[in-house]
Amino acid sequence: METNRFETFFDAIIAIIITVLVLKIPQPAAPTLGAVLELKSIYIAYLISFLILYNIWYANHNIFQVVENIDNNTVWIYGIMTFVISLLPYFTIWLANHIYSIPAETMFGLIFIITHILNTMANWTIIKSNPYSNIHELEITSPLHNIPLIVLIIGFVLTYTIYIPGIYITCLLSIVLWIIIARFTGRVNYGN
Repeated sequence: METNRFETFFDAIIAIIITVLVLKIPQPAAPTLGAVLELKSIYIAYLISFLILYNIWYANHNIFQVVENIDNNTVWIYGIMTFVISLLPYFTIWLANHIYSIPAETMFGLIFIITHILNTMANWTIIKSNPYSNIHELEITSPLHNIPLIVLIIGFVLTYTIYIPGIYITCLLSIVLWIIIARFTGRVNYGN
């Protein structure tokens, strides 16, 4: 399958999910700074979810600048990833409203872990189906890409032992690390 139609489709889905995500943010109870600050956990959860979606979009943009075709395995993996990230608005608001809830923390963290695993699987299938492209220059299979996953697993340990919002905090740290690592390992010369 050529990537142009697929990339457009996936970009549209991410845009819709971001729109639904922002529409889930409630208005402050009053027009005061205090009322806005009461919603800080919702704003942070939105930021985490937005950064996850943006990083997926940006990584795909970089890959599809180099790759012209993808196989059916990649399409199916992206289909599953689309399903998982479509749940992000629901679990983001659940977490934001219940920061000290282990089930809310767990589900939010699982969305991140599953997305990370699916993104890694998609990268491998893209490389496999494009052995002669310069995709290897992107270093999308670098072991450094597993650091955010390790940080998130530490968050699960924290949540289940000593600090319930551990997943919430390590999700923010993980996505920042994911962006930094992608920035330094994802450089490629497109011939411009």
